[in-house]
Amino acid sequence: MPTVMDKPQSNLGFKLMSLVFGIRDFFSPRMNVLKEVGIKEGFCVLDYGCGPGGYIIGLAELVGKSGKIYALDIHPLAAQGVQATASKKRLTNVEAICSDCKTGLPADSIDVALLYDTFHALSTPQEVLEELHRILKPNGILSFSDHHMTEDEIVSGITNTGLFRLSKKGKRTHTFLK
Repeated sequence: MPTVMDKPQSNLGFKLMSLVFGIRDFFSPRMNVLKEVGIKEGFCVLDYGCGPGGYIIGLAELVGKSGKIYALDIHPLAAQGVQATASKKRLTNVEAICSDCKTGLPADSIDVALLYDTFHALSTPQEVLEELHRILKPNGILSFSDHHMTEDEIVSGITNTGLFRLSKKGKRTHTFLK
């Protein structure tokens, strides 16, 4: 049964998912995905539904010390894991947010929002897209990937809201603009 993102999975389920993602990331580094996005030094990035934080180290490399990374997930172990990774790697520009939808971030403050392998499990996808639209800067980027969805489901699921328009399709991600 898929996880509904407004109800956190069990701690055991989260730990098993983290293990599987760790193996995936070893064989398919997350930087390969991030390179498609166009993230630049100094950007503020939100990883929405960050899970165990597999993108954090790559994001830190791309945004540099002058950038900022927010990692949001509903599961408390995700926030703890991201903070532990940031502390271990001495990343002072990473902040974990434990929430089911609302980011608590100011409007028009984020350059890029990552929404990876999360959308299919959202019980209120419209609310999440509205929140991402609110926090993204004008012409902000929503980088989207969800291997549980078809190409048509992805494009229609994001563009039918009228909040985003498809900018480009990469090998691993879709780029939508605010």
